[in-house]
Amino acid sequence: MSSGETFDPRQVRLDKLARLREHGMDPYQATKFPVDHLSREIASDYDTLEGQEVSVAGRIMAMRGHGRAWFIDVHDSQGRIQCHFTEDGVGLDAFHFLTELDLGDIIGVTGVVFKTRRGEVTIQVRRFQVLAKSLQDLPDKRHGLKDVDLRYRQRYLDLLSNPEVRETFRRRSETVSFLRRFFDQRGFIEVETPVLLTLAGGTEARPFATHHNALDMDLYLRIALELHLKRLIVGGYDKVYEIGRVFRNEGISTRHNPEFTMLELYQAYTDFHGIMALVEDMLVSVATELLGSPVITYQGNVIDLTPPYARVDLVEQLLAKTGVRWTQIRTDQDAHQFAESLGIKTDPSLARAQVMDKIVSVVIEPELVQPTFLWHHPVDISPLAKRDPKAPELTERFELFVAGRELANAFSELNDPLDQRERFVEQQRQRLGGNQETHPFDEDFLTALEHGMPPTGGLGVGIDRLVMLLTDSPSIRDVVLFPTMRPAENGT
Repeated sequence: MSSGETFDPRQVRLDKLARLREHGMDPYQATKFPVDHLSREIASDYDTLEGQEVSVAGRIMAMRGHGRAWFIDVHDSQGRIQCHFTEDGVGLDAFHFLTELDLGDIIGVTGVVFKTRRGEVTIQVRRFQVLAKSLQDLPDKRHGLKDVDLRYRQRYLDLLSNPEVRETFRRRSETVSFLRRFFDQRGFIEVETPVLLTLAGGTEARPFATHHNALDMDLYLRIALELHLKRLIVGGYDKVYEIGRVFRNEGISTRHNPEFTMLELYQAYTDFHGIMALVEDMLVSVATELLGSPVITYQGNVIDLTPPYARVDLVEQLLAKTGVRWTQIRTDQDAHQFAESLGIKTDPSLARAQVMDKIVSVVIEPELVQPTFLWHHPVDISPLAKRDPKAPELTERFELFVAGRELANAFSELNDPLDQRERFVEQQRQRLGGNQETHPFDEDFLTALEHGMPPTGGLGVGIDRLVMLLTDSPSIRDVVLFPTMRPAENGT
């Protein structure tokens, strides 16, 4: 290379690809490879497989050449297996082409299982095939992929470089599978409800809007699963659940991604006390199943998920922390002044109830480290929850907090269609006043309620936040394979 030339690693790999193709070894022609074993199986079953021929395939992650012998580490979905290449083993012509391989290439090998003098389980290769040529350099093997922004944008490199990331997403899959078994065994049936809706309701959040050309109508991506699942309770199902994607047009943070996964369930003939017991059973069971113990560590905090969980009254706790009772704050202006007195900044467009909810999130929630049910929410922040008969200004609602973060939201569902209509009317008044996060007026849902819905307990669990807890992950982006991000300057 002359002094004026620039080294281009991609061009070097393209040149190697060209040479492979010239000799009839096109890496992209293969349509399959007869894999019959995975790396971990070979190591664990060595006594049975010693001297036997096996076929494995995976990505080259290390290469060590020693004259007429090469050692290549092939990584598959289970881990790593060392492969030994010699001139005698694969033939002189094939051995020559090992120099055309690079880290990141995908190969298939067939050979005999043995152990090296150092005791490492290895495959003595007899045949190999290049299955895909990597035209890009992998991140440095020793240091891994550390650039957080790049890790999220190019998750495939993150998974290749950081085994602990693959473990996180394996545990996410195990968590969802366990939850399905847990609820199936308790008589719940899994259902699917629409993602595209004419009205986006079920919680207070701003939806994403789209347009259906054929019907010439605006539609919204769902912000919750609630209202359709309740229609199924009206229709005669006693226990239903759905695990699905929901979408909220809101900010991005370590706890929020515009699209995320929710578990919602509804059980007829129970109330929020019954749902509390179900949540306690669910959490202690999933932790014990996946981690081997209900005592876990999250971001330095030792957390015991063993029931029963603490119960904290929201209104009484607010009074204890601030000296102010919820009902003393009567107007939007009162709420903003109250927040200001506590040093809490709020959006001037927020209504009284939203400001009060913000105050609770700052004053009370961060202190709820051990599993705690924060309950008895006021009616004005719980438009779909049943009133507490002993205190009609409050509702039979709870939020579960662990490590200072909301993990679940549940209540005895409001099944009085007249009361629900009044609350929707109030929500509509707020929408007309500029609050676009309040519930739209859903006449069809009210019609369903008027046909009669039995007493019902409902629950929503943020799957992403649950996985964060079970994997000790500080950010929701660490447990979402492809989090939402602003495009980089190069358009990726």
